Amino acid sequence: MEPKNEPVSRIYLVTRPIFSEDSFSAEYKKIDRQHKSLRDHVKEYFTCDGKRVKNALLSLLPIIAWMKIYRLKEWLLGDVVSGVSTGLVAVLQGLAFALLASLPPGYGLYSAFFPAVVYFFLGTSRHLSVGPFPVLSLMVGAVVTRIVPDVGPPANITEFEGLTINQQRVIVASSITFLMGIFQLAMGLLQVGFIVIYLSDTLISGFTTAAAVHILVSQLKFVFGLKVPSFSGPLNIFYTLEQIFLQITKANVADVVTSIIIIVAVIAVKEINERFKLRVPIPIEVIMTIIACGVSYGFNFEEIFKVDVIGNIVNGYESPLAPNVEVMKEGAVDAITIAIVGFAVAFSVAKVYSVKHDYIIDGNQELIAFGASNIFGGAFRSFAASTALSRTAVQESTGGKTQIASLISALIVLITIVGIGFLLEPLPKSVLGALVIVNLKGMLMQFREICYLWTRDKTDLVIWVLTCVAAIILGLDLGLAVGVGVELITVVFRAQFPRCCILANIIGTDIYRDRKDYLCIHEPDKVKIFRIPSPIFFANIEFFRDKLIQAVGFSPLRVLRKRNKALRKIKKMIKNGELQMSSSGIKPTALVPASDKLDDENNTDDLDQPTDFSDLPVQVNWKAELPANISVPPVDIHSLVLDFSAVSFIDISALKVLKMTLKEFIRVDVEVYIVSCDVYIREKMHDCMFFDDEIKTSMFFPTLHDVMLHILTKHPDCSQDSQWAKYNYNSKNCSH
Repeated sequence: MEPKNEPVSRIYLVTRPIFSEDSFSAEYKKIDRQHKSLRDHVKEYFTCDGKRVKNALLSLLPIIAWMKIYRLKEWLLGDVVSGVSTGLVAVLQGLAFALLASLPPGYGLYSAFFPAVVYFFLGTSRHLSVGPFPVLSLMVGAVVTRIVPDVGPPANITEFEGLTINQQRVIVASSITFLMGIFQLAMGLLQVGFIVIYLSDTLISGFTTAAAVHILVSQLKFVFGLKVPSFSGPLNIFYTLEQIFLQITKANVADVVTSIIIIVAVIAVKEINERFKLRVPIPIEVIMTIIACGVSYGFNFEEIFKVDVIGNIVNGYESPLAPNVEVMKEGAVDAITIAIVGFAVAFSVAKVYSVKHDYIIDGNQELIAFGASNIFGGAFRSFAASTALSRTAVQESTGGKTQIASLISALIVLITIVGIGFLLEPLPKSVLGALVIVNLKGMLMQFREICYLWTRDKTDLVIWVLTCVAAIILGLDLGLAVGVGVELITVVFRAQFPRCCILANIIGTDIYRDRKDYLCIHEPDKVKIFRIPSPIFFANIEFFRDKLIQAVGFSPLRVLRKRNKALRKIKKMIKNGELQMSSSGIKPTALVPASDKLDDENNTDDLDQPTDFSDLPVQVNWKAELPANISVPPVDIHSLVLDFSAVSFIDISALKVLKMTLKEFIRVDVEVYIVSCDVYIREKMHDCMFFDDEIKTSMFFPTLHDVMLHILTKHPDCSQDSQWAKYNYNSKNCSH
C-alpha cells in the first residue's frame, strides 16, 4: 500500500522569462502601501467607540465569554466533582507549601482561597487551579528568612516592633506578594506578556528541577523531626544539608516512620490512579492526612513522641493588612523574579490545556489576572500564588471544564478556614513534608531530560545543566539570572556564528542545497553560491566576510592589491623599455632589467582602488602568462552568488562592510549577485545610499535559479553539462 504522504509522479512546468529584481519590478508593479505613522497608531489606540468598549470589557472579564457558552447539563457535574477533589488537594498543599514559605501552615489556606476567587473572574484559562506553587513558596521563604531569620535579629523594619517572629514573617510574605502582584499587573497593562518568551521550556525545566532539589532538602528537617535553621543566599542548600547531617542522630523516629509510611502509600496509590486511569482518582493524600490526624490525636504524638504538629490554625479570616513599604524596598528585586517565574510557569501550563481543549488564552490578560490575584491575596495575608502542576492536573483529569471547578475548590478551602480547620491541628508537620516530597516526583523526573537533550540538542543541554546547577548552588534568584544570561549568550552565539554553506544544484530540478549533503549535485564551473543563514549585523558581519573568503578560496582585497602592485611594475618596465605591450599580450624585450624597486613603492594609498589601465594601450589579461618576475594570485571564479533568503534584517554597520566587500570582488572582475533579498532590506539599501557606479540594482535576482540561468546565458562555458539548464537529466539515476 502506498504511503499517503508520499507525492506520486507529479511534476509542474512553468514557462516564464528569467527575471532580475529590476525586470520583475518593471513587469509587475508593486502596490504603494501607506504605512501608519506613530501619530496614527496613538490616535487609533485612544479612539473610543461602543465596539471597543465591548471588546475591552470582554477582554478584561473573560468570565462573560465562557459563561455565555456554559453547558449546564453537560459540564456542571464534572465541575462539581472536580472542584471538590481539587479543593481537598488545595487544602493540603496550602498547609504544606506554607512551610516552604517559612510561615505558619494556616496562612497557606489563605493563598489557596483569595487568588483563586479573583482569577475566577479575570483569568482566560478554564483549567488552571490557582494557588500556592512550591517553587514560588520557596522563593518567598528565601526572602522571609533573609529579612526575619530564625537566628538573630530581623531587619530594621519599624513595623516589626512588638511583633512575634511569625507575625513579622507574615508581613514580609504578604508585602512581597503585594509587590509581585503590582509588577504582574503593570506588565499586563503595558502589554508586555511577551517577556515570557525569554524563559524557554528548557530553562524553566532546569530551573524547576533545581527548585525541586531545594524543596526536597528544605523538607528533610520536617521528615526527620530536626530543628534546623533556615538559610538564604548562595550555598544555602549546602548549609542546610550540613546541619541535617550534624543532627541526624537526633532524628525523631516517630516522624521518620510516619513520613516513610505516607510516602510509600501515596506513591503506590498514585501509580494505581495513573495506571488504571480512574474517572475520579483515589484521594490518597486526603485519606492519609485524615488517618495521620486521627492517630496523632489518639496517641498524643505531640506529648509522648515530641512530634512537631501544625498547632493552632487561625479560625476565620484576619483583617486586611497594608503592605509594608520598607519590606517592599528590601525585596523589590526578589518580587520581580518571583513575578516572572510565577507567570511563566502558569502560562506554560495554561498553554498545554488550552491547546488540548481548543480555546485561546491571552498572555497579557493572564498577567492582569495574576497581578490582581496576588495584590488582593497579599492584602489578606496570603503569599505568592501561581499554579501547582499536580493540582491543575487533578482539576482537569477529574472532569473540570471551567473555572467553576476552581470556585468550588475555593469554597472547600473556605469551609476549612472558617469551620473545620481546628481538626487539622494535631497533624504532624512531617506528614506535610512527606506530601510535599511526593508531589516533587514530576519535577524531579525532569532529570531525564539530560539524556534526551544530549541526543537532540547540545546547546539546550548546556542551558538546562547550567541553569539547574547555578540555581542549586547560588540560589533560585541568582540561578534564574544565570540561566537567562546563558540562554541569551547562546542566542547571540547562534546568530553570530551561524552555519554558512556553499550551495549546489540538485540535478534535474531548480532546487539548491548544501553541496556536502547530496550526491547528485551540479556545481557550475567558476561559480560559487554562498548561503547566509541568519540576519546580518555588526556582531557577525566580519564572521560572514571571513567565511565568504574561505568559501571562494582567495581574498579579493589581497588580489586587488597584488594586481595594482603588478600593474605599477608593468608600467615602469614598459617605460624603461623592458616590456612591450601589444594586442597579443605582454612580451619582454632584450634590454637588461632594471632594479625591481619602484620609485613609488611606499605609496599604497591607491592599491585598494579599481585597477587603472588608462595609461596602457590594452588591458592586462591577468589569466594569461605574466613576466617571470611578476606574480598575481589567481581568481578561479567569475561569478559569486549570495543567497539572502534567510537574511531577515541588516544594520547600517553591516551594510558598510558588505558594500566594501562586494566592491573588492567586483574590482577583481568577479560578478556579484544577491538573490531572494527581502524587499524591505533593498529599500533600506536605497535609503542608506548602498548603490553606486559599481554596486547596481541589476545584481539582485528573485530566485537562485533565475540568477544561475542568467549566468549560464552570460557564460555558456560555466557548465560542463549543457543539458543542465534544459532539465533533460534523468534524476532517477541519482535517487540512491
